Amino acid sequence: MIKTPEELAAKIASCKSCLDKKFAGEGKTRAIVLCGGTGCLSSNSAAIKEKFIEVLKEKGLDDKISVNIAGCFGFCSQGPFVKIYPEDTLYRLVKVDDVAEIVEKDIMQHEIVERLLYVDPVTKEKVAKQDDINFYKKQKRIALHGCGTINPENIDEALGFGAFQGLAKALKMDRMAVIQEVLDAGLRGRGGGGFPTGLKWKFAYNEVNDEKYVVCNGDEGDPGAFMDRSILEGNPLAVIEGMAIAGYAIGAQNGYFYVRAEYPIAVKRLRIAIKQAEEIGLLGDNILGSGFNFRVHVRLGAGAFVCGEETALLNSIEGKRGMPRPRPPFPAVKGLWDKPTIINNVETLATVPYILREGKEEFVKYGTEKSKGTKVFALGGKINNVGLVEIPMGTTLRELIYEIGGGIPNGKKFKAIQTGGPSGGCLTSEHLDTPIDYDNLVALGSMMGSGGAIVMDEDNCMVDVAKFYMEFICDESCGKCSPCRIGTKRMLELLQKITDGKGTMDDITALEELGNAVKAGSLCGLGQTAANPVISTLSHFRDEYIAHVVDKKCPAKVCKNLMQYHIVSEKCKKCSLCARNCPVQCIHGVVGKEPFEIDQSKCIKCGMCQSSCKFGAVEKR
Repeated sequence: MIKTPEELAAKIASCKSCLDKKFAGEGKTRAIVLCGGTGCLSSNSAAIKEKFIEVLKEKGLDDKISVNIAGCFGFCSQGPFVKIYPEDTLYRLVKVDDVAEIVEKDIMQHEIVERLLYVDPVTKEKVAKQDDINFYKKQKRIALHGCGTINPENIDEALGFGAFQGLAKALKMDRMAVIQEVLDAGLRGRGGGGFPTGLKWKFAYNEVNDEKYVVCNGDEGDPGAFMDRSILEGNPLAVIEGMAIAGYAIGAQNGYFYVRAEYPIAVKRLRIAIKQAEEIGLLGDNILGSGFNFRVHVRLGAGAFVCGEETALLNSIEGKRGMPRPRPPFPAVKGLWDKPTIINNVETLATVPYILREGKEEFVKYGTEKSKGTKVFALGGKINNVGLVEIPMGTTLRELIYEIGGGIPNGKKFKAIQTGGPSGGCLTSEHLDTPIDYDNLVALGSMMGSGGAIVMDEDNCMVDVAKFYMEFICDESCGKCSPCRIGTKRMLELLQKITDGKGTMDDITALEELGNAVKAGSLCGLGQTAANPVISTLSHFRDEYIAHVVDKKCPAKVCKNLMQYHIVSEKCKKCSLCARNCPVQCIHGVVGKEPFEIDQSKCIKCGMCQSSCKFGAVEKR
């Protein structure tokens, strides 16, 4: 048990020494670290680890080489990853069958397995070290501290990487001084609205009550978002430490994690981390002899998107239906079980230890005037480098998409990026040089949100994109207030009508009016931002809406009812391959004699003819 700050300092020094030796290869040892994020585990990362252990044992090297699973490396499209220390050699797209070669060549002969190195898509050069890959060069890991490096199920590695130094420092400070440190750092909530974190804590601090609570919102539901999941999988103790610092600051003795049940690996590692912290005295009674008592509990969400809204989340923890509460009173005044409660998301709480450990001066070195620090984004969609990135606020969209993201695949033209998920909006090529921060994105009709960033190219139909997000919102609306329950449904019906080729210009007008009404009249943030994807696409891509309505054409050739497949006679090789693959037998011709044709009255527009034709004779129109 660690009972004093001095004992913690000694333990941290010991753990750091062990970790440094492991990564430096002292004692003629080397370390193999594999990505253990959900994506890589789904691609056999665990089996790769077991194969390494098996092969190393066969070679008699198991006592000299350690094999560990770490958290997400971030570069998801290139996983599974294997990193060899102390050389820092990074192998990507590793398979079980590659293990023997890595052990034979790299571990035993100190030769790099070049075929498994990352290849820069521009220079075509092979890159051996992680820090030399463009995807990583402009990143700064604060919230993702330790992810991809330490074993998330080993508290000693977390301590060696700086865990609980921030809490130890906070416990020596006055509670209000801790809040002031967070206020001076300019930390804003990373879960959506960007409310100043220290100010929220101050409201709860000022409330006089026998019980207060800290809640971590891990109910990450945006399509394509996995920032919080990766932090909980990669370094759960950072979030626990942030929660404990918040608890000390406001005078709370209990914290609640609300995490999606669809995140089993994150939940498992979080529970392991809580247990380990309790066993050595960093959670529980009289932490580090300070008189501060703090315990952490885990509650699982059932997957309702609306429970990401803080008051709906509180209802869910209390065992009630996840529906938002009217505000005021705000949770800082009357929250969980009617007690003062602060609710921060995973990324926010993971950032807090850095501010206390390194000092606010270090944190404010990054970011813009009103948006300090870094932000984690899940970069996906039509982008070469799909993955998780943490960048300083103020990084431009161009840097994010073209330098970190590696640009658009297949030489396609960039069209838009959707930030903020279903609550956000689309930004276009004219916004590429806009610095990313809270206020800039809101001014452009989008928002930071939790950090989803979906890139779209010329093949995306923006009306269809708006319809996709509206379908999601309709499914996830709790139905408590009629503007959201009814308004979003009517908006979806109008979007469906337009994509079916039955829309009118009056429908476009009605969409805008409905969107503004839903935004103004909804009870919670879900409804108040539900219309953003529609409003932003109408603003930036009105010509596409008009093409759907007036010309009865989908410019991107996505909306099925507005496009057709045609076989170009001059290109047709009369081979019948398209006809043989057609599931409804709507393609007819004579093999070797007559070009084939598609019967449009029978065509279901599945695209099998185009994908099966090897000669590019089938076109969408």
